[in-house]
Amino acid sequence: MQGNTILVTGGGSGIGRGLAEAFHALGNQVIIASRREKVLSETTRANPGMISYVVDLQDAAALRDFAAKVASDHPALNVLINNSGIMRAENLKAQPGDLDEMESIVTTNLLAPLRLTAALLPHLKKQPHSAIMNVSSGLAFVPLALTPTYCATKAALHSYTQSLRYQMQGLSMEILELIPPYVATDLMNGADDPRAMPLKAFIAEVMSILKTQPDAKEICVESVKRLRFAAESGSYEAVFRGLNDAMTKHPH
Repeated sequence: MQGNTILVTGGGSGIGRGLAEAFHALGNQVIIASRREKVLSETTRANPGMISYVVDLQDAAALRDFAAKVASDHPALNVLINNSGIMRAENLKAQPGDLDEMESIVTTNLLAPLRLTAALLPHLKKQPHSAIMNVSSGLAFVPLALTPTYCATKAALHSYTQSLRYQMQGLSMEILELIPPYVATDLMNGADDPRAMPLKAFIAEVMSILKTQPDAKEICVESVKRLRFAAESGSYEAVFRGLNDAMTKHPH
């Protein structure tokens, strides 16, 4: 919780900014990265001492160069939070042939965290203590049919995180997965949706879990457990149908 140098992708807005500010308030050195310079500047101005880098997470070469630069500029870097993500509604019945938007979602949500993890892993393995936190979603476990590619990328990230955790056994490295519910952010224009969990409440509960449950590998606030454990509880079909019927009838 303290004494770390933490890199947060997508740290200029939404959940990324909430996490960055929470760790910054605890005295950690926090670095945020995004391709949107405006939101990065707004966040660093509001949080003196926070550092930002502009990087296009969809550009594989730029991501490799960024990883090398941030590790060189901040040799104490020991925590990576892969948070950046984009979510789009997709009509699969009328899908365009070029698939540009679908591929953009896959690149940002899945390829970028895999690439950045691979690029920074040699550096993180050298640290006395390190951690990687991948931000997936409750929709990795029960998909929202309106956003099929987003849900698929988060399911893949969950699977990857499990494999990464197993392969890193024996190292002084924690592999965590943060599984958000529907949180009030600008993702899919949900900031003003009363059905969404308020961002401040979500961040507060996440930080409490991290503080009081240091051995937790999956960080689940109470409101996401219905999705996360739908299959285990035997309620998957009901939860899937309830989620998708509700969003079909009352999209935000």
